[in-house]
Amino acid sequence: MNPLPTPARGGSATPGEALRIAVVGHTNAGKTSLLRTLTRRIDFGRVSASPGTTRHVERIDLVVNGRAAVRFLDTPGLEDAVSLHEHIGRTAADAAGAADGPAAATPPDRIRRFLDGPEAHGVFEQEAKVLRTLLDVDAAFLVIDAREPVLPKFRDEIELIRSCARPVLPVLNFVRAENHREPEWRALLAAYGMHAVVRFDAAAPFVGAERDLYQDLVTLLRERREQLAGVIAFLEREFTARRQAAGARIAELLVDAASMRRTAAVADFDDEARRAPLLAALRQDVFDKAQRCASDLLALHGFREGDASEAPLPLLEGRWSMDFFSPEALKDAGLRLGKGAAVGVAVGVAADLAVGGLSLGAGAALGGAIGGAIAQGWGPLGRKMVNALRDVRELSVEDGALYLIAEWQIALVHALEHRGHGATGPVAATVDAPVAGGVVARDIALAVRAARPARNHADWESTADGPRWRASSSAQRQALVGLVARRVETALRGDTGPGAPGAPGAPGRPDDPDAFATPA
Repeated sequence: MNPLPTPARGGSATPGEALRIAVVGHTNAGKTSLLRTLTRRIDFGRVSASPGTTRHVERIDLVVNGRAAVRFLDTPGLEDAVSLHEHIGRTAADAAGAADGPAAATPPDRIRRFLDGPEAHGVFEQEAKVLRTLLDVDAAFLVIDAREPVLPKFRDEIELIRSCARPVLPVLNFVRAENHREPEWRALLAAYGMHAVVRFDAAAPFVGAERDLYQDLVTLLRERREQLAGVIAFLEREFTARRQAAGARIAELLVDAASMRRTAAVADFDDEARRAPLLAALRQDVFDKAQRCASDLLALHGFREGDASEAPLPLLEGRWSMDFFSPEALKDAGLRLGKGAAVGVAVGVAADLAVGGLSLGAGAALGGAIGGAIAQGWGPLGRKMVNALRDVRELSVEDGALYLIAEWQIALVHALEHRGHGATGPVAATVDAPVAGGVVARDIALAVRAARPARNHADWESTADGPRWRASSSAQRQALVGLVARRVETALRGDTGPGAPGAPGAPGRPDDPDAFATPA
């Protein structure tokens, strides 16, 4: 399996002319959360519901091709803009009335005069850090908590920020919240000539929101359009690479699980008390593989396993403990697959009682507890006959369970794509929404069917320590993983057009997945 690409990280980079952007706004507007999401740095700064968490200006770089393309400066919150605005107004009036005072000081001049005074190192120390940073950047993101009511103090904040004479792009944060006040904020910003506004949500960002943010920034920084275009192109390449890597990892899981095969003596299998631990062990092995896949997907998207206090994932709290082998779930999966005997049975494990490729009635032999698996990719005929003659039963994972595993992993990818790296609470995401459509369900079913040839290769199953297959079969196995990955990627995108990978007429589409199967 190819290693997963490392997500983009902030930090030191090759020296270059990075675009310097100050991130400013009121206390607890989500500035640090926004930067965590933009840079995929879950460990940057501190995110808390307590006000004034950020007390110093902190730097973080967006690295593109080994160089710092954008340097963000995370600033403390503006805590007392009303008093500071009044103070600067009074000192400006006093200076204008003095005999040796300037005839007409510009707004930036008044800000600099304040920064040179004692108050900038005293009562207004935090605000001074923000204004000092604003005077030394190319542009600024004004982060606004769209849930907050529009109060007079925010007018003072806007006027102070505009006094620094830097291009400012307002970012309306938390616009997914039901109690947002976006119209009121847009009206206030328009009153100050700020009509280019970005909608964002640092806790649950829209797919493509980062690209939109940089595209809007181009309107304010025309002279840096080429550099910003490079950043946008990088973000698109990175998103595509993550999707492809996620598809490959889920495909690896499907092939791995499909190749699982456990043997048991007939005497053990026919005894319910001795059969139960055999089935439980197989189920546990499947769950372990699914959990390792989920951990890889978390790392791929820049999250840390077990970091629940910083990035709790709603899927892990709900569907993570879901029984892939429950009768209700398997019945639902069987309807979507449309093929296979008794997919909706009590457990997702097939007892192979076959001789000559024909079922001898596994479901009846177990009183309906174990379903048959006709048309679900029997192993080589020779092995089956030998096992039958030796009174040995083979257990494998049914397609219905594989479908549910793939469906859950795809839902996890969609949730991670809508998960901000600064979120501190559960995201209100509907697990079934991304995979509920008929087209996506069809693509998942096609991915499961494409993995069936792996059932003929018990040696293709990987272990916790790594692969155990022979080098001679590695290329064949990887080719099947590639085929399944294309199906999974199509399901991730929800493609319906004729050009989608795996669609009729698409280049490189194998017409028969069983071409990968080894004859008995």
